[in-house]
Amino acid sequence: MSAWPPRSVGVDPATGKEAFVVARSGGFLEALADAHALRSAAALAVVVGAVLEAGKASDAELAALVAPLHSALEECVGIMAADGE
Repeated sequence: MSAWPPRSVGVDPATGKEAFVVARSGGFLEALADAHALRSAAALAVVVGAVLEAGKASDAELAALVAPLHSALEECVGIMAADGE
């Protein structure tokens, strides 16, 4: 049996620590993690859009956005693939 990777379900406002779960496919925790991932990706898209619209970011600042964008895109694609199964 292979272990699923831990997925974030958000940050505890009291401690500031990020909470992770290992969710069963189709379960409540998976739906919670999916919703968190989609909200995070939407927020990231707004930030990146604002940076691009301003047009004043350096190459280093733009490069710093690549890894979080890739991670968000990869998670969203994983969610869509799981929905298709």
